[in-house]
Amino acid sequence: MESTGIVFTASGGQGVITTAIILARAATIFEGKNAIQSQSYGAAARGGATRADILISEGNLYYPKVEKADVFVALMQEGYDKYASVIKPGGLMIVDPRYVTPGNMNAKIVELPMYDTVVKEIGKPIVYSVCVVGALIGMTGICKPESAISVIEDAMPPAFFDLNKKALEVGITLGKDAA
Repeated sequence: MESTGIVFTASGGQGVITTAIILARAATIFEGKNAIQSQSYGAAARGGATRADILISEGNLYYPKVEKADVFVALMQEGYDKYASVIKPGGLMIVDPRYVTPGNMNAKIVELPMYDTVVKEIGKPIVYSVCVVGALIGMTGICKPESAISVIEDAMPPAFFDLNKKALEVGITLGKDAA
């Protein structure tokens, strides 16, 4: 079975590990797929380059890291510069132009203003990472929106459910509009 490899990179504190965990749980718990999620941090817990990998498959998975990504999501220039070479030729690269200026790559590069949209639509950048999940779902259909909403409902504080749900929906709209 073919698997889908996704690599996220951001500054520590931007929530890409949370993003990868939401997708892994949505795929496994609510859609019956297999998923492996791993992460690595830069030298600083906040501010350094963070990488989160996720593999999703209908079949078995045998290795926990993405060697060549089908999808690469960059939310900071340092992480982009460090990890962009991981994308497969012709893969999908999603960047937030507020933080990343992509170079020439053999990939479909999509610039989505996720941070600015979250601030404009919701007013609270704390849900930025959930918007990123939504954008990825909107562009790729990697999982059903309902599955991600179920994970958010189960794993995040109830007081923030409506805010996170709205951020997911904003991201899905951004992703669909760009697809």
